[in-house]
Amino acid sequence: MSSIADNIDAIRQRVALAAERAGRSPSDVELLAVSKTFPVEQIQEAADAGQLLFGENKVQELLAKQPLLSSKLRWHLIGHLQSNKVRKCLSVVDAIHSVDSIDLARDINRIASELGLFPKVYLEVNLAAESTKYGFKPEHLKQSLDELYSLDRLFIQGLMCIPPFDANAENTRHYFVVLRELRDELQIQGGAPLPKLSMGMSHDFEVAIEEGSTIVRVGSAIFGSR
Repeated sequence: MSSIADNIDAIRQRVALAAERAGRSPSDVELLAVSKTFPVEQIQEAADAGQLLFGENKVQELLAKQPLLSSKLRWHLIGHLQSNKVRKCLSVVDAIHSVDSIDLARDINRIASELGLFPKVYLEVNLAAESTKYGFKPEHLKQSLDELYSLDRLFIQGLMCIPPFDANAENTRHYFVVLRELRDELQIQGGAPLPKLSMGMSHDFEVAIEEGSTIVRVGSAIFGSR
C-alpha cells in the first residue's frame, strides 16, 4: 500500500506533467490536500512529506484539528460556510473557497471589518444549476459583481466550481472551460484581475490544470478512501 508521502509525490508529478502539457509552469498550480474527515495523524504524515496547505469542509472540524498540528500549516475552508460560523472561520483560515451568495459575502465583509481582517475569498459558481449544490448562477454573479467589488474588506482571488461528478474526467472539461471563460468575462466587466481558479479534484485535477486551474483540491488520492 502506498504511503501518504508516496501519494503526494505522485500527485505532484502528475500536476507538473499536466501543467507542462498546457504550456504552464508547475509552480503556477498549488496543491491543496483535502483533509476533511481524516485524523490528525494522517494530516501530520502529509505535513512531514512537505504538504503545508490543507482544506476542510467544516469550521468545527478545522477548529478541532488546528491546535493539534504545527502552526506552519495553512488552512482553507472549501465547504459551505454558514453565516453563524463566519466569525470563527475568519480567525483560522487563509482563504475561503465557498463564497456562494451575496448575503454571505456581505456577512464576511461586515465581520472582517469588525475583526480588522482582509480575508481572501473565491466566488463559488454553480455551473450546472444543481439544486443540491451551493453557488452563484453565472448570470447572478455578473449582476452582483459591482456590489461584490464594493465590499472593501474582501480580497477576491477568483472563482471556484464543483462540476457534477463523472468518473471520466474528460466529461468535466467543459465545466472548467466555462469557469475560465466566465472569469475572463468578469475581469473585463469589473476591470480588476481574478487570477485564481479553484477547480479540479482527485479524479479530474489534471484536466482542470490543462484548462487553467491554479489550485487543485485533492483528498482521496492523497489519504485514501473515506
